[in-house]
Amino acid sequence: MFNLTYEFKLKPTQKQILLFEEWIETHRRVYNHALAERKDWYKSRSCQVNACSLHSCHIIPAEASRPTFASQCKSLTAARQENEYLKRVNAQSLQQTLRRLEKAFVSMWEQNHGFPRFKKPGRMRSFCFPQLGQNPVTNGQVKLPVIGAVKVRQSRSIPDGGIIKQARVARKVSGWYVMLTIQWDVSIPKRLPHGEAVGIDVGLTNFVATSNGLLVKRPKFFVDAERKLKLLQQRINRKCIGSNNWRKAQTKVASLYEYVANCRKDWHTKLSHQICNDSGMVFIEDLNLVGLSRGMLGKHCLDAGFGQFFSILDRICFKRSVYFQKVDGRKTSQICPNCQSVTGKKDLSERIHNCSNCGYTTHRDVAAAQVVLQRGLAAVGHTVKMLAEGKFVGIPVKQESLA
Repeated sequence: MFNLTYEFKLKPTQKQILLFEEWIETHRRVYNHALAERKDWYKSRSCQVNACSLHSCHIIPAEASRPTFASQCKSLTAARQENEYLKRVNAQSLQQTLRRLEKAFVSMWEQNHGFPRFKKPGRMRSFCFPQLGQNPVTNGQVKLPVIGAVKVRQSRSIPDGGIIKQARVARKVSGWYVMLTIQWDVSIPKRLPHGEAVGIDVGLTNFVATSNGLLVKRPKFFVDAERKLKLLQQRINRKCIGSNNWRKAQTKVASLYEYVANCRKDWHTKLSHQICNDSGMVFIEDLNLVGLSRGMLGKHCLDAGFGQFFSILDRICFKRSVYFQKVDGRKTSQICPNCQSVTGKKDLSERIHNCSNCGYTTHRDVAAAQVVLQRGLAAVGHTVKMLAEGKFVGIPVKQESLA
């Protein structure tokens, strides 16, 4: 199976917009109610046997089982018979909200994520339809269950042979969007190493440094917009909370954030295509992105968007039949790519790699990218052969030092 998600902008009527907002509010309340059930059950099991808490004490019978996705779906079915607001919303869509809560708890247990939190008004921004009818997208319209046909700006055609499995309606500051997940019943061949290889080192001074000498400066999307963002947030603080002017000021802040995110994503996509133009293999260092985001330069690491760039580069490589692989990124700047000797740690101000053993001199980031390339070629079994035959042109045979 092969899945792709296509995003299109919706052009709903005013009546449909009110219906979307009502549905999102219903989904938010269902999510909060299901979370409250689970939270109360956990608190009732954490009370001491011989004493009650001075703050609160949740008493639930001992034979009551832990709320799960299946049990809460049964409770939802029973509640739909009595609540008219729940009847207006598609039942499968509400079940997807419960599945979303279940996924949040699984992420907490398995991936050390935080405990799920209640969603205040405005925090729930999407709802999902797990099933659609036959040919839901026709004549510039998408047919959604219960809601009906909604106009859509279909910016590109859907390839033949694909089946639309689900649709997610999302609200952004620029309007309403629909994400269509399309599935093809095909087997995708595995990408094999071929062609010219390139190693990539990422950083904050130079966003990308390749093994063939390409250096790309990092554009500071968020830092450049920070001054305007500060001004807009000051205007929010001067407004009365809940007023129309307060909402308008919040909309301007959200628009600026969306603009920054769109610029960053567009630049990552164009850079990924540039890297794949003359490459058959792309190797990139496997970084601890969570650790980088929590460090002293966390704001700049998040502004660079390394994780998004890696995922976009992987997708572009897949579309263009380029082999993509992550390699160990530790100590890439402490090894000479020419003689493999350890040069030791370098200060961040030291931007030139100068090997005292062989005299090889190049830019520090380029040297790190060449080490990444060597590790990638070693992972696919090409290093020894290519170096012996002199086909490894990414690194010069010898270069005299500047001293």
